[in-house]
Amino acid sequence: MRDAKPRKDKSTAKAAAAERPAGVRPPDAARIPGASVHTSLANEIGLRIVRGDYPPGTILPNEAKWSETFSVSRSAVREAIKMLMAKSLLASRPKIGSWVEPKERWNLLDRDVLAWYATSPDREVFLKTVQEFRHIIEPEATAFAAMRRTDEQMAEISLACREMGEATSLQERTRADTRFHLAILRASGNDLLVPLGVLIESAFDHLFAYTTRELDDLSHAQKLHETIEKNIRLRRPDAARSAVRKLLANTDGVIQSR
Repeated sequence: MRDAKPRKDKSTAKAAAAERPAGVRPPDAARIPGASVHTSLANEIGLRIVRGDYPPGTILPNEAKWSETFSVSRSAVREAIKMLMAKSLLASRPKIGSWVEPKERWNLLDRDVLAWYATSPDREVFLKTVQEFRHIIEPEATAFAAMRRTDEQMAEISLACREMGEATSLQERTRADTRFHLAILRASGNDLLVPLGVLIESAFDHLFAYTTRELDDLSHAQKLHETIEKNIRLRRPDAARSAVRKLLANTDGVIQSR
């Protein structure tokens, strides 16, 4: 690998492992297939920040320490830190180093940050946050979709709904569920909702995967989605809005009961 340091002998490797902080995975564990070294390193450090390994205000290890821990070059460390600063997870100053910013400054609409947030120990808070967002956005977006959708957009919504019902695995159903809701946001005709929907795609994936696993009656959930699809197709905005609220209430029940 281009940024990797020369291989250490066994005694040196054992010493490095002994010095590695608790919970730090071996160097290769930070790699994402197909990703650059600094991107993989940013993913590893970012995940630890969001899950609470490094609370806000924590001064992070310096470049030399990160380089040693993950067996990467200092330039890769610098690029990883820059990526995390761009996501507002970190701030940095000369002679002080990098520290973790307060959570309210984090860019939670960033795809990576959302993905890290979704896998943090405080998953219940994450699920409730996503669900609150849906209550704010989806009923009215669905009503607009019922008024504004094109035939092509309707076909996309209907296909996703049908694929949900025909799915044979959790992954297939979750992906179809996410496509269904994102297609509705696009069909609403509001230009601001389209990029917003794309950004929260990973959040929807995690939420739907969780609720699908926990649902006692998938057929009931499927019928709720089909009712939404029907009312958008028949251009009934009030009925579509009401149908979404029933679906959200059903999801609320699943989250609150666990």
